[in-house]
Amino acid sequence: MSNYLLEEEIGELAARVVQENTKAARTVATAESCTGGLVAGAITEIAGSSAVLDRGFVTYSNEAKMEMLGVAQDIIETFGAVSIACVWSMAQGALERSNADVAVAISGVAGPGGGTQLKPVGTVVFARAYRNQDGEPEGELKVFEGGEGPDGRAAVRRQATLCALELLLP
Repeated sequence: MSNYLLEEEIGELAARVVQENTKAARTVATAESCTGGLVAGAITEIAGSSAVLDRGFVTYSNEAKMEMLGVAQDIIETFGAVSIACVWSMAQGALERSNADVAVAISGVAGPGGGTQLKPVGTVVFARAYRNQDGEPEGELKVFEGGEGPDGRAAVRRQATLCALELLLP
């Protein structure tokens, strides 16, 4: 039996996030859409996580992204919720509305439906932003396999959670 509510690989990576950010005296925030709070949930599985996790935002709807994180309606209308522009704005909003040193944002098409030719099922975008750091936005688009299969939604969300946790390592 695992010591983690979530699968062991996620728990082990979350433990690293807590340990390494504790050593770095760094706090984190999450802004999650398609992962629905799994990243923050994985971190809180770990004893001592309160020293690292400032807060998590679950902004599944476009309205929540705009209201809770300050994402401009123009960004969503122009680029869509599954875009580097949107997740960058989500990450910035999470920093502005928290005390965290770093924020990660995730949005995507978990499936099994909802994909388009330009953004097929399995498309997930990520951004990481640091407090008081200027420079180019850090964003990444990934397409995870298996989103259309019977366990596809879970597979996409699992892979997205792992990727976001990696982005929170110092």
